[in-house]
Amino acid sequence: YKLLHVLEFDANRRRMSVILQTPSGGKVLFTKGAESAILPYATGGEIEKTRLHVDEFALKGLRTLVVACRHFSPEEYVDVDRCLNAARTALQQREERLQEAFSYVERDLQLLGATGVEDKLQDKVQETIEALRLAGIKVWVLTGDKHETAVSVSLSCGHFHRTMNILELVQQRSDNECAEQLRILARRIKEDHVIQHGLVVDGASLSLALRGHEKLFMEVCKNCSAVLCCRMAPLQKAKVVRLLKTSPEKPITLAIGDGANDVSMIQEAHVGIGIMGREGRQAVRNSDYAIARFRFLAKLLLVHGHFYYIRIATLVQYFFYKNVCFITPQFLYQFFCLFSQQTLYDSVYLTLYNICFTSLPILVYSLFEQLVHPHILQNKPGLYRDISKNALLSFQTFLYWTVLGFCHAFVFFFGSYILMGEDTTLMGNGQMFGNWTFGTLVFTVMVITVTLKLALETHFWTWMNHLVTWGSIAFYFIFSLFYGGIIWPFLHTQDMYFVFVQLLSSGSAWFAIIIIVITCLFPDVVKKVFYRHLQPTNTQKSQLSPQTQSLSCVESLCCYQHGQSGCSRLVRLLEQIIVCPCQTNQYSACRSWSDTETYTNDRSILTLSPMEATHC
Repeated sequence: YKLLHVLEFDANRRRMSVILQTPSGGKVLFTKGAESAILPYATGGEIEKTRLHVDEFALKGLRTLVVACRHFSPEEYVDVDRCLNAARTALQQREERLQEAFSYVERDLQLLGATGVEDKLQDKVQETIEALRLAGIKVWVLTGDKHETAVSVSLSCGHFHRTMNILELVQQRSDNECAEQLRILARRIKEDHVIQHGLVVDGASLSLALRGHEKLFMEVCKNCSAVLCCRMAPLQKAKVVRLLKTSPEKPITLAIGDGANDVSMIQEAHVGIGIMGREGRQAVRNSDYAIARFRFLAKLLLVHGHFYYIRIATLVQYFFYKNVCFITPQFLYQFFCLFSQQTLYDSVYLTLYNICFTSLPILVYSLFEQLVHPHILQNKPGLYRDISKNALLSFQTFLYWTVLGFCHAFVFFFGSYILMGEDTTLMGNGQMFGNWTFGTLVFTVMVITVTLKLALETHFWTWMNHLVTWGSIAFYFIFSLFYGGIIWPFLHTQDMYFVFVQLLSSGSAWFAIIIIVITCLFPDVVKKVFYRHLQPTNTQKSQLSPQTQSLSCVESLCCYQHGQSGCSRLVRLLEQIIVCPCQTNQYSACRSWSDTETYTNDRSILTLSPMEATHC
């Protein structure tokens, strides 16, 4: 056989064809597609019997295709070849001319038969969809399958429940008929005392609904727990996603698919995820994230999505907070220096505040912070609701961080100002502080406070958190002593020479630093304790679980197959060398990897279990 022409698939025709030359020299067209795209153009063959077979296959959950052919005489093929070549080489309106040529060729078809292929579900699809539903995420299924096939698959994967009231918007022929059916469905949802409703829509009815009844259609969909759209063209999938994005509620949409027909939907959604399957890599290449199995979606959203949102929310608001603390004392100082443009901080401190003194703690926080243990986040999908609707980046939360920054800045400045007062000596020899010493005192209190504020927000402590948190404060003191203790010849002025040493030699200055830091952070501690005990969230309740205890620095980063950590061999070696009796009914301070729970191809979940120790 020799391939002569390929009539590519498109969303409007919903079929694909090839023209071949047989060994005997004849020309024949073979066409495949959905039964709705093939049967209307078939003039021969067992049409009714094939239609029954297609419905039977669909009820069994098989994916169906109909195959037809057309034989060309030599004269007909010359005409077809000329028509196709003229359309492909047209310089203007090429797409329209190709559609006309394809429609001219794909007619008077001889029906050959129908195929039914079992599309087996992947592992844990039902559990994943149920977890997403418990997390407060609405799941819509957009598929090109036949109505019966789509409903069967939805029931088998848990998208539809057997007790769910299934509503249908199918086989609508006109706008008025579609609008009336939508009103009937809306009335049934209000009148039926059923907790959950499911909606089934086909492609033709969806086109009518989106034409002039979008508001009514969205109202029906919002009152349904699950929506299934079948016989969908790729562009229709994108239109549905766009309809959700532009709705008044402005929800965040996520599209997941594994084939080339899902590309438009993936690109239209806020977040696109491609599954690396047997249908090529087109979905993966056009997606934001790629996963190997559908079940990994639960971990991607409920664990990594939870962590990422908390980290980025705190990162953004903490940057505003620490810079408000940094700039406001500068502004207040102008009222006391007659707006002479005298700076409160030294130029080196101005440069290094965001670069060295306060940058690393928030960087490490935004990489490693975990409010709750990953295993608990997967086992309790409802915790995802605590961060839904942009809860941690709302205007109220942003206003709290901003006002907190102004309050701390006022305490920094006026606390130091009240300490120095009018002509107050804080040195043992009777000498007074100058303006550079005053600015250094404000800056010292500020660096300590903003660093400890982030420490209060940190729940997951590793050795890197300890290193950058306490190391940043220590680095500031060491740098200031080094910078102010030497006369640098390349500097034009030596304003900071011996200023920091003089500041630290005053007991009153040390007392002021401690008092101001406690004054700033004590209300935060009281607020956290008050809300945690009187109005705890589900996430805070989950933090009390034994599994949320902190991991060691190595175990928080390493995870090997069969639940062994990177330091397990060292631990066993130490247990053999150091042996001391210990109570067996108490849990040791160590944590061990659980060998009873294995996660194939899912190694980034840390599963810990308390270990009954007979040796310590």
